[in-house]
Amino acid sequence: MKFAQKTALVTGSGTGIGKVIAIAFVEQGASVIILGRRKEPLVEAASELQEIIDRNQSGASVRIFPGVDVSSESSISKMYSTLKNDGVTIDYIVNNAGVSGPVTCFPNANMDDFVGTVAIHLTGTFWGSVCGLQCMRSGGKIITISTFFTEERPLEQRPYRFRGPYTASQGAKNRLAEAMSWELVDEGIISIATNPGPVHSDRIYKTVYPKAAAEFMRVGGFEGLTPQQVEEANSHILPLLGEDESVIKSGIDSAAGTLNVDADILDRLLQKIQSIAEKVQKNTSHMIADRQFLSQRQVAETVLNLCDDTIGKIVNGKVIPGDRVFYPVRPHVGNRVPPVAVNYSNGCVVMVVDPTGEADAQRVSTLAQHITESGGNVVLLLPESTPEPISEALSKYHSHRTDLDDVTQLRRWFGTAAQKMGKVHAIIHLTGDMPDVDKITQMKRVEWDGLVDKFINRPAKTAQEALEYFVPGGGADPRKFVGADGSVLIVGPELPRGRKVSGAQRAKVEIFRGGLRPFTTTINQELSDVLKSNVRVFTVLPGTTSGSEPDHAKIVRALDYSVSDDAHHSGEVIFNVDESR
Repeated sequence: MKFAQKTALVTGSGTGIGKVIAIAFVEQGASVIILGRRKEPLVEAASELQEIIDRNQSGASVRIFPGVDVSSESSISKMYSTLKNDGVTIDYIVNNAGVSGPVTCFPNANMDDFVGTVAIHLTGTFWGSVCGLQCMRSGGKIITISTFFTEERPLEQRPYRFRGPYTASQGAKNRLAEAMSWELVDEGIISIATNPGPVHSDRIYKTVYPKAAAEFMRVGGFEGLTPQQVEEANSHILPLLGEDESVIKSGIDSAAGTLNVDADILDRLLQKIQSIAEKVQKNTSHMIADRQFLSQRQVAETVLNLCDDTIGKIVNGKVIPGDRVFYPVRPHVGNRVPPVAVNYSNGCVVMVVDPTGEADAQRVSTLAQHITESGGNVVLLLPESTPEPISEALSKYHSHRTDLDDVTQLRRWFGTAAQKMGKVHAIIHLTGDMPDVDKITQMKRVEWDGLVDKFINRPAKTAQEALEYFVPGGGADPRKFVGADGSVLIVGPELPRGRKVSGAQRAKVEIFRGGLRPFTTTINQELSDVLKSNVRVFTVLPGTTSGSEPDHAKIVRALDYSVSDDAHHSGEVIFNVDESR
């Protein structure tokens, strides 16, 4: 009964990994608080947990909170207020809740689903941890479950095709766990993330792999069906996987009648999807030394080990394990941008600018001046709330105030720029720098939401609209991407400047740089390897880990390179332009 007299709160714990973690805790004497959106699974799980408690005579308890969506500010706040008012002390918070999100090429992804996925994985982890602090004391531990797909080796990022919002939120979540460890150390609270690697679960077998296989069929085509027909057929037949033969036949016949497609074609499509899904699973297993996915119980044991006081102190602030899956990828991260000569005449560059301060205005001015001196035109799209000093600093350039969250306005401005100023050579999104934040863990929810929009959701919206501009209709019909050209450049927040920059200061900025890196890599693998396109999305991350002054001219070099032919045939899509090595 190692965890007797302790209390663990596990999110997303009605089923799957979360439920197994809760079981492991009560087997070791802990009381548990389980929560999720659906009541029925939680009630069933609570009954099973209570049986274990009764059998062990541990005196522990089970408490359920149904109808709690971790992305909901009000439901999480209300739950923790109730626990605090009841005098409950939480020793362990396990951030486990998650969703697959849209499993499709980024140009085809629904942006509401994108934002929702980020809200559950990243914001759910943030808000659930921050609110939970009111019920924690010294010695408490926050364990965050993430994914191996966003962990970096030197000079590489791991793409996870068809999972853009998932990788963006998971990459940021790993860095959030690190940032929280810096900020909570004085309170004696430990923050650790764990990336267990592939795990046996219904989600991966019934959702992720089949949907990924279905997306391959949508992109590649099948027996004369258009991509739209394949996508619609998939929505009908995917739920049939794993069912009895009679159920499958009946479902296919019904779908064939609805879609006016031959039933034999749908039957072969389903078989092909199942074959590809099994191949993906097999290929993934071959990247693991013992070729075995982890069991949910093994993940639970990992979590409980990280809750051990001695181990927790050793690995505080780490992402564990460093790696279990050998996932060979090409280098994606570089620092030295090859110099190229670019002529911007007879065209323009559209810059979507979300400024924070003076440094952002300087970056924009340096870029805009270079473009105009090279014969091109510049169109700046600024938020309606742009501070007057920044507006004044950029007044010499053609600019418009707009709502950066309104994709229809972005779409209209991209088209207008092309009509009035010629070919759009590139579309740039500047996120602006990290605003002054004392501690992430003391932020209000509205402030956090603003950061997520600024550094993840808005760049994604701009990128998707830019892809739609360069390849009209390409989201619905991926065949249009083949051989198409276009350049999108995201300029992310710079690292803090100064001779004595603390790890805590860098960690805050790295949350969002850590989201942009896997997002960029994933999108580009889809564009190059899946869609066979020359369109690219590049990301520049200014500043250095030593706190040196950034050189805006190096961003100019990155822009020039991004519109060159060489860049569209290179694996390097992320540039730390100010780093010397």
